[in-house]
Formats: sequence, structure tokens, C-alpha cells
Amino acid sequence: MKNNILNILKGKFLVSGDAPKNWLFIIFTSFLAVVMIASSHSADKKVHEIAALNEEVKELRSEYVDVHKDVQRLKLESKITEILEKDELYPSKTPPKKIRVKTISE
Repeated sequence: MKNNILNILKGKFLVSGDAPKNWLFIIFTSFLAVVMIASSHSADKKVHEIAALNEEVKELRSEYVDVHKDVQRLKLESKITEILEKDELYPSKTPPKKIRVKTISE
């Protein structure tokens, strides 16, 4: 048992008669480790992209609320009257009258 551990630590399994099998296994496990690391980095990158996009969505939603509030304020009659007073246009003192057109029925 002690001898086997020493052989492994010294690396004799890499130069013994069955070395090609061991090398193939080591190359295969190294390839799998590289694929796993690349996959992990890719996942982390996507997580950061999602976080950045979520921040952008929050920012745009806030901007939408601000613009919507401004538009609602501009639609008020008092605001429209105030803007038109600058151009010397005032609301009518007399209300509009409805015009009815009589049609000739057969």
C-alpha cells in the first residue's frame, strides 16, 4: 500500500508499460476540466449581462413614469389654458351651441 502511494507520487504510472492508457485518461479529464471551466465562465458572463439588463429596465421604467407624469400634466385644461394665454388665446365666455340639421324624411 505504502509502495503504491509512493509510485503515484513519484509519477511512475506515467512511464510504466500501461502509460498510454494513463495519458489518454489524463488528457480526457483535462479536456473535461477545461470544458467545465469555460461553461462556468460563460454562465457567469450571462448572469452579469442579465443583471445589467435588469438595471437598464429599471432605469427605463423610471424614465417612462417621469415622462408619463409630465404628459398627464400637460393634458390638464389649466395647463393648456396657461400655455395658450402666452399666445393671447383665451377660452370662450359663452359655451358652444349645437347645430342640428334636419333631414327630409320620405
